[in-house]
This record gives sequence, C-alpha cells and structure tokens, in this order.
Amino acid sequence: MSLAMTPAEREAFLAEAHVAVVTVADDDGRGPLAVPLWYDYRPGGEIILVTDADSRKTQLIRRAGRVTVCAQTQEMPYRYASVEGPVTAIEDTVTVEQRWELARRYLGREGADGYIEATRGVTDRMCAIHVRPERWLTRDYTKAGG
Repeated sequence: MSLAMTPAEREAFLAEAHVAVVTVADDDGRGPLAVPLWYDYRPGGEIILVTDADSRKTQLIRRAGRVTVCAQTQEMPYRYASVEGPVTAIEDTVTVEQRWELARRYLGREGADGYIEATRGVTDRMCAIHVRPERWLTRDYTKAGG
C-alpha cells in the first residue's frame, strides 16, 4: 500500500493553511536557504508567496528561478507535500487587500485586521512570487492505519 497522496489528495492538502518551508538554491557556496512562509494555493493553480522584495530569499529566488515548497502537519499521523517548480512570475507590487486575504487564510478575519494594521508600512516592500507545481513528493501516514 502506497503512502503517497493521489493528485486530488495532494492538491487538497496543499490548499489547506499550513506554514510552508520554502527552499531555494544558493550559488554562493552556502547550503540552500530554507525559510517558513505563508502561501496561497488553489487546486490546479500556482503557489503564491508574498514576501519582502528586497530579502535575501527573494534575491535567491529571482536568480534560481525555481523553489521547493514543503507543507506539513504538526501532529501525528503526519502528512506532507513537497512541491518543486519554476517561478512563473514575480509581481513587484502587492496591495493591502492581497496581504489581508493571505493573513485571513492563517489568522481569520479579526486576526488579519490586526496583522495588517500592525504591518501596514511594509506593503510597499512586498512582492508576490508565483510558482507552478511541477514535481511532487507526498506522504500521508493516515493511510498506514493503526
């Protein structure tokens, strides 16, 4: 019995609100950079990462043109989806509304309001990175039974 998720299962899992670890190659002789990020995803679509446009992470993503995004559960039995793919676009401007929608995904309506108010000054520094899922590695240990 395979513990791999089916295509429908993996897309539904990735569409849930998990903090992802985004990994990108570093060509300066260092190991790959791995950082936790909020993301947005709709089944069949692209993964969207909203982050600081001037960060080391964004500079590396622009250079590499590919990332790996890994989302996982924190409780047993564990489930995860690791997705590698090309960056298809980087939007150099992000609106407060885009940031609010992403915050609402993770914090709910009231939490998103507070988060946006507390971080309103950073919106002009943000960008949206689009990633097309290309290669998937998944495990769903709920399929193991017991």
